[in-house]
Amino acid sequence: MSTMTISLPDGLKTFVDEQVSQRGYGSHSDYVGELIHKEQERERLRALLLAGVESGPGMPADAAYFDALRDQVLQSAPPRAKT
Repeated sequence: MSTMTISLPDGLKTFVDEQVSQRGYGSHSDYVGELIHKEQERERLRALLLAGVESGPGMPADAAYFDALRDQVLQSAPPRAKT
């Protein structure tokens, strides 16, 4: 694991101290690490959303769509054993 030192203005340092204390983080590093993980997830979600937009028009997800999807799953499922 690598070490990183950061400098914060007093107001931000106070905020981080309060978050660590109030939310039960074990350390400042745990808090900052969680913030970074959340940002990574946000970026992944944004990329997925943009890929969806760029993929062109989709089809409506109405009752007919789900009926067809259900039929497709049932047709591809192995037969149930009778008990």
